[in-house]
Amino acid sequence: MNKKYTILVTGGAGFIGSALVRHIISNTDHKVVNIDKLTYSGNLESLESITEDKNYIFEQVDICNSKKLTRVFEENKPDIVIHLAAESHVDRSIDGPLEFIQTNVLGTYFLLESSRIYFKTLQGPKKDNFRFLHVSTDEVYGDLKSNSDFFLEETRYDPSSPYSASKASSDHLVRAWHRSYGLPVLITNCSNNYGPYQFPEKLIPHVILSAINGKKIPIYGDGTQIRDWLFVEDHIHALMDVVFKGVIGETYNIGGNNEIQNIEVAKKICAILDNLMPENLNGISSYSELIAYVEDRPGHDVRYAIDSNKIKSNLGWIPKENFESGILKTVQWYLENLSWSDRIQNGNYKLKRIGVNKK
Repeated sequence: MNKKYTILVTGGAGFIGSALVRHIISNTDHKVVNIDKLTYSGNLESLESITEDKNYIFEQVDICNSKKLTRVFEENKPDIVIHLAAESHVDRSIDGPLEFIQTNVLGTYFLLESSRIYFKTLQGPKKDNFRFLHVSTDEVYGDLKSNSDFFLEETRYDPSSPYSASKASSDHLVRAWHRSYGLPVLITNCSNNYGPYQFPEKLIPHVILSAINGKKIPIYGDGTQIRDWLFVEDHIHALMDVVFKGVIGETYNIGGNNEIQNIEVAKKICAILDNLMPENLNGISSYSELIAYVEDRPGHDVRYAIDSNKIKSNLGWIPKENFESGILKTVQWYLENLSWSDRIQNGNYKLKRIGVNKK
């Protein structure tokens, strides 16, 4: 870690990507080259704190554009690639899967090919140190039928949505480029992330912002779906451990060990807001009165739960936040940064959950 590396981050203007970029620039001497297409969920405001740093470069590049990718590799000569660029919202993938196939499958292919061609030109320590970290999701495993089971790195893939199928496809491509071409790859599969700067279509920021705006809080089905929640900064520390200490060709599952039903997540957020913003209740006794059950989405997975023992025992990573501490920090951040959320909602996004129909 004492050596200064050039790290190419794809999707660095997104939620997890921007957290990674901020961490690297603020806490290390590494150089970051951030490439992002800047789709609806990419937001350069999330990077304002480090934009002027001498170790930071941003380029608006679509990973499906092989010509531009080649130029980025040739000009910046990265030592490490961390691939986060992806379409990631399940609801959007059900409404329009083609864009997910293009970005998550074809985009990963173009990035792998650019990396492979570049890797062939390297020699000596530059070649020995090169890494390609592919950041994926636990949704590739489908869902768990038993409350006692957990996703392991060896769990069979069984994706349920176009999104998870596209990520499963990209995982397979990464492994194939390692076996067929010797590209030094690592893969991580993480549980649901939450924290500051998350786009408001995702459950937790959606609940927070709907509540403080006095809008109905839509919960799919009966709300008993279980997710393992991972605070985004804990995820970033795990990614750094994997890229610098992980074994080439290996997969590492990253989970927060916080299994909670969606309805309980919403109720916890409402309870925090009851305490922090009682003056905004406007005639109701609790924000939880805004919760509204809506038609479930197709193929909705029932339970995700990660077994993180491999990364804990092999790399020494453990999450610092439990859900109680992480969700409080998250709610407080959104309350302190309402202007950030307001500017997002002044664009094309109007605080709606895709595909929601009231019962």
